[in-house]
Amino acid sequence: MTAHATDFTWFAERYPVLGEAYCLTHVQGLGADELLRRFDAAPGGEVTGLDAVVAAWETFDDGEDETAAALFDDHEYADRLLVAVTELDGWALAVEPYGYLGSLPDLLPRLADGTRAVSHFRNVNAVDHFNWWEGATCRLQFEPLFPDQRHGTDADAPGIPELLTDCGFRHDDKNTELNTESAFALAERLTDVRIGADRLEAATFRIGYARRP
Repeated sequence: MTAHATDFTWFAERYPVLGEAYCLTHVQGLGADELLRRFDAAPGGEVTGLDAVVAAWETFDDGEDETAAALFDDHEYADRLLVAVTELDGWALAVEPYGYLGSLPDLLPRLADGTRAVSHFRNVNAVDHFNWWEGATCRLQFEPLFPDQRHGTDADAPGIPELLTDCGFRHDDKNTELNTESAFALAERLTDVRIGADRLEAATFRIGYARRP
């Protein structure tokens, strides 16, 4: 695929909550329930559409999620994060509004066990991470704000700098303009999973409640 950052300018406009802070994690070949298990998430119900995921997170964040309240006492409720998982093109996609679990190097080997995981994350302070793991091997990790500061077995592999440039990453002080959108483009190129608003609104998401590390 030839995805570019400019293909994803709609995301923050369409989903402003996620535009502020999100984590998206693709894991190849898994079902939604198995990915939730790898997140160590207690399963909840199902919702249709990413708007409904955001609404479920807002209810959960306000402490008014009746399903979570029935599963956990107050202390354990406060120690959980909402994760929503759907299945697209042979990959499970986990969405974490204001979450970060899919960006953690201690968790990614478990998510990617026996397969491949690609994740990208941004928080309200513009701290961001991109990860590509295969099993326990980190193939590529960097902050989209600083695409020249890369780690992993493929960090300096032939074609990687060109791939990042083709996705929209800039190697100058203007990289802040579309760095998050460039991460979306890179994830699409590594997974061949195309996401768009229509597709995300048609998808069924399984809600889960994962432990904070």
